[in-house]
Amino acid sequence: MSSAAVRPAPAKAAGQAIVGIDIGGTFTDLVCVLPDGTLKLAKLRSTPSNPAQAVLDAVAHLRDAWGVDPSSIGRFVHGTTVATNAVIERKGARIGFIASEGFRDLLEIGRGNRREIYDTVLKPQAPVFLAPRHLRRDVPARLDARGNVVQALDEAALMAAVDELVALDVRAIAIVFLFSFLDPAQERRARELILGRHPQLAVSLSSEVDPAFREYERACVTAFDAYVKPVLDQYLSQMEQGLAEAGVPARLQIMQSRGGVSSAGVARARPVRLFLSGPAAGAIGGAMTGRAVGRRDLISVDIGGTSCDIALAADGVPLLRSEGSIEGHPVRVAMVDVNAIGAGGGSLAWLDGAGTLRVGPHSAGADPGPACYARGGTQPTVTDASLALGWLDPANFAGGTVPLDVDCARAAIDRCIAQPLGLDVERAALGIHRVVNAQMAEGIRLASIHRGIDPRGFSLVALGGGGGLHACALAEELDIAEVLVPRHPGVLSAIGLLAAPVEHEALVACARPIAQADTAEILQRLSALDVDCAAAMREEGHASAYACDATGGERMNIRHLADVCFIGQSSYVTVPLASGDPSTMLERLYEDFLLAHERLYGHSSREPARIVNLRSVHGIEPGHGSGAAQGAGIAATANGAATQRSRAVWLPGLVAPVEARIIDRSRLVAGERFSGPALLEQVDTTTLVPGGWTGEVAPGGEVILVRAPDGSSGAPGPATRGPVSTALSSLQ
Repeated sequence: MSSAAVRPAPAKAAGQAIVGIDIGGTFTDLVCVLPDGTLKLAKLRSTPSNPAQAVLDAVAHLRDAWGVDPSSIGRFVHGTTVATNAVIERKGARIGFIASEGFRDLLEIGRGNRREIYDTVLKPQAPVFLAPRHLRRDVPARLDARGNVVQALDEAALMAAVDELVALDVRAIAIVFLFSFLDPAQERRARELILGRHPQLAVSLSSEVDPAFREYERACVTAFDAYVKPVLDQYLSQMEQGLAEAGVPARLQIMQSRGGVSSAGVARARPVRLFLSGPAAGAIGGAMTGRAVGRRDLISVDIGGTSCDIALAADGVPLLRSEGSIEGHPVRVAMVDVNAIGAGGGSLAWLDGAGTLRVGPHSAGADPGPACYARGGTQPTVTDASLALGWLDPANFAGGTVPLDVDCARAAIDRCIAQPLGLDVERAALGIHRVVNAQMAEGIRLASIHRGIDPRGFSLVALGGGGGLHACALAEELDIAEVLVPRHPGVLSAIGLLAAPVEHEALVACARPIAQADTAEILQRLSALDVDCAAAMREEGHASAYACDATGGERMNIRHLADVCFIGQSSYVTVPLASGDPSTMLERLYEDFLLAHERLYGHSSREPARIVNLRSVHGIEPGHGSGAAQGAGIAATANGAATQRSRAVWLPGLVAPVEARIIDRSRLVAGERFSGPALLEQVDTTTLVPGGWTGEVAPGGEVILVRAPDGSSGAPGPATRGPVSTALSSLQ
């Protein structure tokens, strides 16, 4: 089913339900906001062998468990890891790579830097697996550094090369001609010829995927785009067909790497923009939580079954970076700045050859899952340790949909960890948590201190199914004084999908010294980028947003940015172009660049600088239902005082178990206070509140946990947060 065949545009879904579905390694999170603002949520088991099936199962759950008629769904947003997994698991398409004559091995030569210089067995440092040499060709076609034609495209040589690659069963072609970002005519003509003879092929052009200088990075991202394009096209087609058969009329929207959503049709054309997009929704949800309680500088820790995703937000907005990496290979795509490590609830605990306790990065996944799932898993996991310590209710895990077996968890820990180390099960379980918490804390340090940012001036936002069990321990490790627990942390990534804007970015190379740049030319190029973004928005069904007035309706947020560096540098900083008087635009750009460089690197100088690229970003905040997702829909619906129950739990630093109060979070009222040790239980997660921590319920239902002052933390108070926000905001 083509995306053009679906009916209502997302922003016109008033009176209809909106749905967000985020697929994780262990669970698929489902959130539905009904027309009256009621929020429904569930955690369902993922289906790793067929990710699309988990989404269709979620639609069936909507219908069968909640009585939601699929035909009433007006907005359907999905976060997927299919593109990323295709690379990690080496399950992408067989592709051919075509470069300018003499540059056949561009993808393999790469850069001179080597990440693993001490390995005795050397491995390729460039992504050669994308297109081994027998699947690479070069043809006469070349521009010079000013965009002038040096070699005209040899059409006969091109088609001969393509015919050879088709005979080798390639399904996609990546075309990377030298300096094509200055004039894409040769690459576009090559695509026209290829599709004229072989219409079944997917073709990726470097001038469209990444129109910027540095040929190796451009070659990498173009090859990755071609590698995942057939896989993603098949996945989205299966999804669209399944949704149509289920009676869902809404347009399928997909989360992108930079934190916005797009239609499936746009995602299909640029699949590389979906790399590492899964954690972006969690970062958006974490920032949304902070804004709701007046916190602007945030570190969100999204702990799921297989990974821990760490993101920073400055002034209430997640940080972005202009380039990411996948398995160490450069992917030059703008994305939410997320640091992911292999540590989660399903991470396996094991002993290395020296008898040292290790946790992860391998995971039990969804099948068979942790030992306590009693589905064949025999190795202990972090979830098994949490259960053995009494932190989890075995009858109420994931809302009771996944019963846990305490005996299986204890037996696995005892056999694999406790007995070999001469410990009892509880001490071994505490050790598992101590090791995994140390790894997570180090990940936070890499995302903050490594950049010269003091995490003590931030609030820690706990999200994901396991975030609440680790957050206070991580805060103590990092000397952070405050933890924010969203109303529904276990499904906050799915809620973040509903809060994400529809967004499109266009980029053009524009190598000009700022002192010699022509303002009229800059404005003309930005105008051309605006046309490209507007075309994508019209395809999304948002043409009216460009004509709205002060009376209301959809509003288009248009931002212009420039990538700038000192002359002689190769790394650049993305700086917003200030609106206002065009005559001073370039002067202000230079001053803003100096300020951003000083904040990022600790030094600056009034040396000449140059523009590298220009960017235009068009975005629309979500329409119907987003308010419910952020406000009333996730507000506390308290029924009275929390029930008075307790359970014996083991906590770090204690020689015996203690009684922890069990708090039914759904019964907490705004303004209510409590203190640890306590366990906040809810359908999507459990939050551990150790002794020495106190909690208060915010008006929107968020819980603010504060560590009791002991005079030794040295954590700066709110007054220090303003400069941190100011220093980081230039990265947006």
